[in-house]
Amino acid sequence: MIGQAGNTPILVLKEGTRREKGKGAQFENIAAAKAIADAVRTTLGPRGMDKMLVGGLGDVTITNDGVTILKELEVEHPAAKMIIEVAKTQDEEAGDGTTTSVVLAGEFLKKAESLIDQNVHPTVIIKGYRMAEAKAVEFLEKISLPVSVKDKDVLMDIAKTAMYSKSASSSMDVLAKVAVDAVTAVAEERDGKYIVDDDNIQFVKKHGASIDETELISGIIVDKEAAHTAMPKQVEKAKIALLDAALEIKKTEIDAKIEITDPSKLQQFLNEEENMIRRMVEKVKNSGANVVFCQKGIDDLAAHYLSKEKIYAVKRVKKSDMEKLSKATGANIISRIDDLTSADLGNAQSVEERKVLDDRMTFVTGCKNPKAVSVLIRGGTEHVVDEIERSLVDATSVVSVAIEDGRMTYGGGAAATELALKLRDYATSVGGREQIAIEAYAEALEVVPTTLAENAGLDPIDILIDIRKAHKNGQVSAGVNVITGKVGDMKKEKVIEPIRVGRQAIHSATDAAVMILKIDDVIAAKAKDLTPPKGGQGPGGMGGDEY
Repeated sequence: MIGQAGNTPILVLKEGTRREKGKGAQFENIAAAKAIADAVRTTLGPRGMDKMLVGGLGDVTITNDGVTILKELEVEHPAAKMIIEVAKTQDEEAGDGTTTSVVLAGEFLKKAESLIDQNVHPTVIIKGYRMAEAKAVEFLEKISLPVSVKDKDVLMDIAKTAMYSKSASSSMDVLAKVAVDAVTAVAEERDGKYIVDDDNIQFVKKHGASIDETELISGIIVDKEAAHTAMPKQVEKAKIALLDAALEIKKTEIDAKIEITDPSKLQQFLNEEENMIRRMVEKVKNSGANVVFCQKGIDDLAAHYLSKEKIYAVKRVKKSDMEKLSKATGANIISRIDDLTSADLGNAQSVEERKVLDDRMTFVTGCKNPKAVSVLIRGGTEHVVDEIERSLVDATSVVSVAIEDGRMTYGGGAAATELALKLRDYATSVGGREQIAIEAYAEALEVVPTTLAENAGLDPIDILIDIRKAHKNGQVSAGVNVITGKVGDMKKEKVIEPIRVGRQAIHSATDAAVMILKIDDVIAAKAKDLTPPKGGQGPGGMGGDEY
């Protein structure tokens, strides 16, 4: 950046600083954003392709999940990073529709680019886009349909729609049932509304079996084995104690030393230690517990006494697992063994140690009305199991938000096309330059059906003409059927998604597009050179010659 004082140039910015301003800056940012959108565009829909991502350490991920792909990309350009944030926000808020939101953001910017080229000012485009966003969400609410926690079949269809484009689609009947059963189990009603905490659904992955062997456990899987080999391998009608206290002799908090001068006293000291551990085990037994999960350690001697009392015990259980066990069994987590009573115990039909692959794990099953559940994910290889987990996380997320919001819309590009149609009518009522921006926004929304068509090997123009015609004739649920290659009724095809997926995609994509359009000046400082000077050791060392 150079200013003028008479004929003398004044350097304001540091040497090596790169500056791009005006249309050049806008077009560069838009190009970076479009590049990110194009990277995931081919993964959209049931006929979308997968990406193989190879990390710096050689670890391989095979997926078509938009947010997983974008998280793995090491992106330098700041505008491209903004588009990746769109996918992350979409994933956190709705759990699905990450690719859709990124493709939409790229298309909004693409349409804006041609308007800027025609000398339409970015602020006019931004105003038009914001007006279109508000109306699009309003129209989306109007065309949405109600759904409740009791509509199990509809929730199954929502889960299947989310999984259709994933490699799990071959087993989606089994997986959709697992997802719906898991979510409806942990859904809690508060003030007439349902709240679903996804953290209450635990996913445990084990390869080496068929995908169809994936199952829902009405309880919790703890990735630990019994503390002693002599303990019972299975306990029926389990009374479960959850201890946040060690079943061992505590070490003193300060340095302490005990001197024993008489040999007979040594045996007394050891006996007293043994008695203290015995008393702890007695307290557990007297409470009526026959299963103990301990967050801290269990002494070998304590484990021996517990096994003699036929009590199944597990030590060093993670805090998160303890909280899930509490929600699943109804047990209270106790911090002092002296306070343990029968009222603090939880219940489960069965607690057993099972060997899954090479690991021994504890299965707490048959919990009555559990508020935390586990899903044991099976698959042929580790890569398959990882992708099944991503599919199930998406499915449970969309079912959760459908229950919470109680509204759903048609997929397959049906909702996007209907919004585009209504926005065009709205644009004519607005007038002025904003009308052009609203029409561009409406046109951008149609990227959803055209991309679905492209990825299915269909002619996007033919599909777009047919789908527009169907919506003009009042067929609100008309969308792209990628299996038949024609425009079909998404209501009959049962292609539905929660309203939050579409609403969040519109908000996130518009926010990102607006933010990028507002930038007309990019000032990039020169990157610092971190290579050590010749003959020196770099930061933290001493440069030999200079000392």
